[in-house]
Amino acid sequence: MALVLSGQSLAKSFGERPLFTEISLDLVDGERMGLIGPNGSGKSTLLKILAGDVSPDSGTRSLRKGARLGYVPQDDRFEPTESIEQVLLAALDEFHLDDNERHARASAILAKMDFADRDQRVGTLSGGWLKRLAIARQLILEPDVVLFDEPTNHLDIEGILWLEKLLADAPFAFLLVSHDRYFLQNVTRRVVEINRCYPQGFFTVDGAYADFLAKREEFLAGQVQQQNVLANKVRREIEWLKRGPKARTTKSVSRIKKAEGLQGKLAEVSFRNSQNRAVDIDFSATGRKANQLLVAKGLAKQLGGRQLFACVDLTLAPGVKIGLLGKNGSGKSTLLKLLSGQLEPDAGTIERAFNLGTVLFDQNREQLDPEQTLRNALSPNGENVVYQGRPMHVVAWAKQFLFQPEQLSRPVGGLSGGEQARVLIARLMLQPADLLLLDEPTNDLDIASLEVLEDSLMEFTGAIVLVTHDRYLLDRVTNVILSLDGADGVGTYADLAQWQAAQENRQRSPEPAKAPAPAAKGSVTPSRKSPTSGSKRLSYKEQRELEGMEAQIHTLEQSLAAHQRRMEEPEIMSDHVKLRACCEELEAVQTELNRLYARWEQLEAMASG
Repeated sequence: MALVLSGQSLAKSFGERPLFTEISLDLVDGERMGLIGPNGSGKSTLLKILAGDVSPDSGTRSLRKGARLGYVPQDDRFEPTESIEQVLLAALDEFHLDDNERHARASAILAKMDFADRDQRVGTLSGGWLKRLAIARQLILEPDVVLFDEPTNHLDIEGILWLEKLLADAPFAFLLVSHDRYFLQNVTRRVVEINRCYPQGFFTVDGAYADFLAKREEFLAGQVQQQNVLANKVRREIEWLKRGPKARTTKSVSRIKKAEGLQGKLAEVSFRNSQNRAVDIDFSATGRKANQLLVAKGLAKQLGGRQLFACVDLTLAPGVKIGLLGKNGSGKSTLLKLLSGQLEPDAGTIERAFNLGTVLFDQNREQLDPEQTLRNALSPNGENVVYQGRPMHVVAWAKQFLFQPEQLSRPVGGLSGGEQARVLIARLMLQPADLLLLDEPTNDLDIASLEVLEDSLMEFTGAIVLVTHDRYLLDRVTNVILSLDGADGVGTYADLAQWQAAQENRQRSPEPAKAPAPAAKGSVTPSRKSPTSGSKRLSYKEQRELEGMEAQIHTLEQSLAAHQRRMEEPEIMSDHVKLRACCEELEAVQTELNRLYARWEQLEAMASG
């Protein structure tokens, strides 16, 4: 395949700090390349160099003659008073096409990007639709290669799935920067990581992201082994030098030089291995043993005269980890604010355990003061913080989040998005909690930080309600999915795969898809297991009770489904009294079902000994 874009021996520094040196990348026709790396490693800068917007300190960048290049930065700028169609038509000005062809191209792209109203003003678009418009503005140019910088930012999960399909059929080559691991796995066929832990400053693997992870782990393990071997050799040579050979023969002088060379090589390998660090994240749970931390019944909320959701029932107990999904504007952040107490519901009640410890991660990071120094943001009460009962100096605390001492005097507003996210996580970790309410905590975090965040959330013993578009995080952390459709509809799913199957079914059929073993509308209930037949640990009466539960649960689940369908009828949704009565009926059925689930698990535990 022909080469379309190339960067050879590229290097770039900011001040005295080198971002990268000697990086070489070639993109050929049909290339699907993913670019990853820690925050601050220079990924966005490298894309700007390849796009021709920034000059490298050294090295060369070349684009095939006649090839068209598209570039979608993290944050694109638009004139808010222009319409969607005007933006696309303006992008074609350099092509000098006649009006018919210009409008034909615009119409084709509008349909491809699922824009319903070409006359809609850009200033009224959400962040997700602005991202689609930024992509559309490049694709209308019919490029040969496109550079994407975090293209999933501001997209909800449905938007990310749409983008995956778009790129799967793309006629152009592309290089994209992303921290979305499922997205990388599904759309790329070559992965490059910029990281100072590698001898050349970058590491390339042909294959999907999973192939990259395997090769990367193998390489880094080998590099650690290399450090151990070198350390042993250096130790032996130092012991020899300490003995002080009497005669400085040519052989002994040669050995001294060899020892010095080994020490230099060991220092180099040790430095590279030290660069493979990640932020230290560990949320502290209070260890409260209460069966119910928070119980919400019949929650409803309107915003701007539009119903976001109604009849949401939640029971949060230690170990319950809910993933909250929905399109942008469907009410996810609003629901978190109801649970935290920042907002009051229009209808319904929320009961919290006494002295409930709640931590809220706000995606807008409004808890941070941009004028405050990093030192005061990390340690507002002096030079020390108290973490898990132990005092720690602010410098040591900052290093856990990959901040250097010289950064402590900088204002928070001058930090990058990823650094601000780490500051907020550091502050929240100082608050022991029963309940974590996390609104897009993954924004701007690099992959290494995401992996540590996942491990911490998986080990957290309290309850979690998590809003994120990171599907990998949802799969690893959550044990139930609650989906909001922004039109007062709420659905509960066992996992992300079941939710995605339901979305695909809805697209294929005009009738709402029925998830297997549906739960009540907007309610979260424990999963159930199959009964153990022929158990000898139960009495005859208990065994009969267990065997009869299957039919009882099935009947109640059918009743729940019927109530859910009834609540979606226009005459019910438009009548507050009828809607409230339907919610109460549904709640009664759900209560009985929860009782059966609990009894089922009790008998199962007895049966299994």
